[in-house]
Amino acid sequence: MTDWTDPDTFAQALEQAETKEKGNCFEDFEEGDVIEHDPGLTLTEWGNEGWMSQTLNHDPAYWRTDAARERGFEAPPIHPDYLTAATLGITVEDLSEKGGYFLGRTDVRFPGAPVYAGTELHVESEVVNTATSSSRPEYGIVSWRTRGKDAETGEVLCSYERTNMIPRREPVATDGGGEGTDGSRSSSELRSDGGAATAEEEGDDEPDLPEEFVAPEGGYFEDFVDALEAADDENAAVAYRHERGRTQDDVTVASLPLATLNTAKQHHNVDEMADAPSGDIVTYGDVTRSTALGHARSDERTWREVGFDDESFHTFVTPGDTVYAFTRVLEADPEASSDEAGTVRFQHIAFNQDDEPVYSGTRTAEIRKRSS
Repeated sequence: MTDWTDPDTFAQALEQAETKEKGNCFEDFEEGDVIEHDPGLTLTEWGNEGWMSQTLNHDPAYWRTDAARERGFEAPPIHPDYLTAATLGITVEDLSEKGGYFLGRTDVRFPGAPVYAGTELHVESEVVNTATSSSRPEYGIVSWRTRGKDAETGEVLCSYERTNMIPRREPVATDGGGEGTDGSRSSSELRSDGGAATAEEEGDDEPDLPEEFVAPEGGYFEDFVDALEAADDENAAVAYRHERGRTQDDVTVASLPLATLNTAKQHHNVDEMADAPSGDIVTYGDVTRSTALGHARSDERTWREVGFDDESFHTFVTPGDTVYAFTRVLEADPEASSDEAGTVRFQHIAFNQDDEPVYSGTRTAEIRKRSS
């Protein structure tokens, strides 16, 4: 009788056995396809608080009933960062589990009404673009428009467009220009690590930074207006760094993505990732992003998140790396304001202990007015 647990016998069995693979390849996506992601996820108070606490998002309106009601909420609502991460996490098995670089995300939007614990989240994605990578013939590039919906009402709670490199079943030859030899479009504006080409790499001159950086005196809307007005008078920018850092550990690298049903091997399989460019498992991009935003929000009076654009992930974040944040204030719009808050547009850059950018994106938020 064969002893299947004998090490030599089992090693032979593994060599002969077919692997039931997860995820989809580039060839499985066609423009216009709509993918219903299964299962959904019930947004819970426990999941919300777990995400916020580990990414240092401490806005009291999302923790305390009295602060929530002061903001006009019935109860502490689901935080937009957790909602965004849960919406993306549910899609991973169908869209990006096979690996490939997360190239970016834009047009992240939320409804005006708050989302509360107990909401059942269902998610769908539409393929909006496929392209050949001229620099990486073993990959293609896919963009999806993803919508997270309230299962009961059908209301869209979170939507965005994201782009990933996705492995192909068979590498495709390219002509080195804008076309693959199979007739598909190609993208050549990528570094070897999957990030966008920088100005320096494209041959531009040295960056022309402002002579002075101005920091707002406080975190209210009026403070941002005053800082921008002061910067307008000189060659200055409103830009500053935040003191806090968060070193990546087992919770942020493995537990948080699993709590959003993000099963990507990049976050959970050390054996698989040992030979990857990162050399180790990596932090879920939305953890990196939310941590940097948590640092930034600690120095402002956030009233409501409006949306995010032009989000990019520049290099890997692995266990032991520390995530810091830098903020540049782009605009404060007195016209787009209410009695309680005014609208401010920021650029946030997350960076690691070696001062290397790891994430960047623009954010629009309503910031509380001092008089409210």
